[in-house]
Amino acid sequence: MKINFFKYQGTGNDFIIIDCRYHIIPYNNINFLKKLCNRHFGIGADGIILITDDKKNSKNDFYMKYYNSDGKESTMCGNGGRCAILFAKHMEISQQNMISFRAIDGQHYGTILKNHLVSIQMLNIDSNTIKINTKYIFLNTGSPHHIIFVKDIKNIDVNQCGKKIQFKNEYLEEGVNVNFVQLLKNNELIIRTYERGIEHETLSCGTGVVASVIASYKMNKINVTKKILTYTNGGKLWVSFIAINNKYKEIYLTGSTKLIFKGLINI
Repeated sequence: MKINFFKYQGTGNDFIIIDCRYHIIPYNNINFLKKLCNRHFGIGADGIILITDDKKNSKNDFYMKYYNSDGKESTMCGNGGRCAILFAKHMEISQQNMISFRAIDGQHYGTILKNHLVSIQMLNIDSNTIKINTKYIFLNTGSPHHIIFVKDIKNIDVNQCGKKIQFKNEYLEEGVNVNFVQLLKNNELIIRTYERGIEHETLSCGTGVVASVIASYKMNKINVTKKILTYTNGGKLWVSFIAINNKYKEIYLTGSTKLIFKGLINI
């Protein structure tokens, strides 16, 4: 059987998107999904997004099911969500620039802006759930993140350090995404991320950027909450939020998103 696939990228974080509203693919076959993501023997991507109807909430435009390149279903992907939002507009799943969908972590809303920018609203974060250690900060922004502040991010061996941290102590069973953050002037950040399930540094990680910004604010390393500029290896991402009543609300992640190519593949 041949199916259509679409390749999107959000600040270099790339995804295969398949519209599963009208046909079924073997999404429980880890080896099949892993092969699709293989950059030598498949299409090549950091992950796969399956778009289906939301059976629990018909008012939503779609449901997003996400798999990492290891073929296993994973938690929320911020850049993947932004790509899914643009895909929904391209495929006319929604006629509007305001799009609603549900993912494994819950309800999300997205907005398609000008100049290829797409914004996604992330879930609220309770400040009490953030774990602060002398060496790192841990918080969950739809996916679990380990934050380390560094002074010279260019000389960090992200793959070596990230791999060591991911499988230590409390992260042994499920693993964790590891973010290295360098503070710049004017409340700006440089962020590099080792992603679990990909087992390598990616050009960008949306939930990691959000986690790094929230952690920076929590630790009084930045003092603004609107349009915080972050730099990843794949481009710029902006984060905005409201800090009120010991919670972080109205968290928005914004950045560039593009369709790279589309095609047919035999399965």
